[in-house]
Amino acid sequence: MKSILIAAMALVPLLAKDHDSAKRLNAAAEVFSEVMATPDKGIPQEMLEHAHCIVIVPELKTAAFIVGGKYGKGYLSCRNKVGPGWSAPGTVRIEGGSVGFQIGGSSTDLIMLVMNARGADKLLSSKFTLGAEGSVAAGPVGRTATAQTDAQMHADILSWSRSQGLFAGVALEGATLRQDLDDNASIYGKRLENREIVTNKRRVPAMAAKLIDLLNKYSAREEARQAH
Repeated sequence: MKSILIAAMALVPLLAKDHDSAKRLNAAAEVFSEVMATPDKGIPQEMLEHAHCIVIVPELKTAAFIVGGKYGKGYLSCRNKVGPGWSAPGTVRIEGGSVGFQIGGSSTDLIMLVMNARGADKLLSSKFTLGAEGSVAAGPVGRTATAQTDAQMHADILSWSRSQGLFAGVALEGATLRQDLDDNASIYGKRLENREIVTNKRRVPAMAAKLIDLLNKYSAREEARQAH
């Protein structure tokens, strides 16, 4: 009886972590769905069509900026190397960076598009600092990307922030993205590297199906892409 109790107690944090991952994946799906449902004020479709990878970080808490702790957790997905569609997601943490990328409000949602192979390779490393290891620019907003600046056209990564209903391009210079092996374990059952998840075409877990289905809905076709 004692051994059963100990085993049950050991499962509690694992089940809680699993629940947190499912909740956060659903939140990421909702953020993406809401942004794409307003094309006149969202990410230009042509930007999404040409993106190699996407990062979605829902609900960065304001307090994290003040105390300098972890800013938040989110997910990345990249286009499948063979055939249409997007990969199973890997987990990322975003840390550091300037307080200036906050628009305001109690929480902020972030979306990043990785626009070339070089940026995708850096994103899939264990740690990646925006601006230092890959150029980043505020993404254009609206139905088309015709108003892109030269900086946007040549950036490895384009980024946007949404707070209190306002969606705008925002530069994330100095912010660091790290893969989260513990959260990957809660999704896949073992501590997988993000590169392994993306490149080995892992099966999409049930808890991530909503997010990947939305990505495929809005941008599923295979694109001819070249590294800049």
